Amino acid sequence: MAPKDERSLGELLSELSRETSVLVRKEVELATTEITAKARTAGTHVAVVAAGGALAHAALLVLLAAVVIGLTELGIAAWLAAGIVAIAVGVVGSILIQMGVSRLRATRVVPVHTVQSLKEDAKWTTRQGA
Repeated sequence: MAPKDERSLGELLSELSRETSVLVRKEVELATTEITAKARTAGTHVAVVAAGGALAHAALLVLLAAVVIGLTELGIAAWLAAGIVAIAVGVVGSILIQMGVSRLRATRVVPVHTVQSLKEDAKWTTRQGA
């Protein structure tokens, strides 16, 4: 036979309050840890987008100058050479930016483990109160 618990209702409620407080603190710590990890991942993807944009811009400037000069030497009008290079570099830059944005969209920032743990805690608390 299980030993009888001799604590009063007040003592039991006090203990429940303390344990609930500890549980909430631990859940907040878990959420903070999980969100920090996901933010780091998102930050990496943002860096890819920024690097793609910076490289596309630098490439645009260099290629425009080089190709415009080269094509002008071949007899093509400078405006046409600049247009051709601008379109080519713009396409490459767009591809890099789209890659980064799609990776950002795939990154989930919701603290999945914390949400699941909170659901389990709510079920447990409901069962204890019943």
